[in-house]
Amino acid sequence: MLLDGRRANSCLVFAVAAEGREIRTVEDLAQEGALHPLQRAFLDRDGLQCGYCTPGQLCSAAGVLAEADRGWPSRVTEDVAAGIGSAADLDREEVAERMSGNLCRCGAYTGIVDAVLEAAGASPAEGGRE
Repeated sequence: MLLDGRRANSCLVFAVAAEGREIRTVEDLAQEGALHPLQRAFLDRDGLQCGYCTPGQLCSAAGVLAEADRGWPSRVTEDVAAGIGSAADLDREEVAERMSGNLCRCGAYTGIVDAVLEAAGASPAEGGRE
């Protein structure tokens, strides 16, 4: 889930700790009946198989894109002090690192990374802006 716009594991957050905070789940990504670009990209890029991990993957991916747009670096960001320009500047290594806490028992990781890059406006083939 997204708690005040930041990624959080819903199973580890006490309800009382979420009182008065903005809670968004995968159901909140679609707007007015239209799929969120991440949801569309997951379908187009085969970012899901059994679907068990998909809600968490989608919420985490939404958080990843927001973090990148805020310039937050990751462990693999080349210049941690400078951060990252925007989500469109993500590459495969950045996405894999940022999504590494989400496990997929089917192994759809390649499709998931491709989907996140596509939704970010980056090139899924190479990562980073075309």
